[in-house]
Amino acid sequence: MSWTRQPPGGRRGYHHGNLRQALIDAALDLIARKGPAGFTFADAARSAGVSSAAPYRHYRDREALIADVARRGFEAFEVHLERAWDEGRPEPYAAFDRMGRAYLAFARDEPAYYSSMFEAGIAPDSEPGLRQASDRALAVLRRACEALSASAPAGNRPPALMMSLHIWALSHGIASLFGRGDSGRRVVPMSPEELLEAAVLVYLRGLGLIVGG
Repeated sequence: MSWTRQPPGGRRGYHHGNLRQALIDAALDLIARKGPAGFTFADAARSAGVSSAAPYRHYRDREALIADVARRGFEAFEVHLERAWDEGRPEPYAAFDRMGRAYLAFARDEPAYYSSMFEAGIAPDSEPGLRQASDRALAVLRRACEALSASAPAGNRPPALMMSLHIWALSHGIASLFGRGDSGRRVVPMSPEELLEAAVLVYLRGLGLIVGG
């Protein structure tokens, strides 16, 4: 694939390459500038420099295109979280904190992907692979919660799935409100990382997984 970059206000040109990737790139650019609901299928084709009929070679409609963007986003998200968790090394609590920071970093550094994943209103089962990709990403968080839960006495371990959903909700809320990489970010007198660290600490203490300190 080759792109011809034009002066501001000009148009990028797509020439004899990977049409699917060109459409993905165009969708990411449009999502970043206009949000997932701010453009049409024809806009994506125009941004990719192809005819309005060309996208139908790969996607039935705009929703299918955004679903493919979201799937790719979840795949990258999984890798990002997995790398940060690193099988709980050197110890689970430090790795868990590192993974929380990685979550916020992904939301900040990849706002178009993050928006397609969580703000586009695409049903997880709308496209093959989207549900599986999102489940694999959440599975990283669940495994981390299992490792933390294992530190509690056998009869007093909180369910790992419940923990992972709670931590996901905390992380997503903080990322969406205070850690965005776009103009929707709310400013507070602390970093998103500090806010998430404090919230998770309170939560884990409430579960009895952290005592004192």
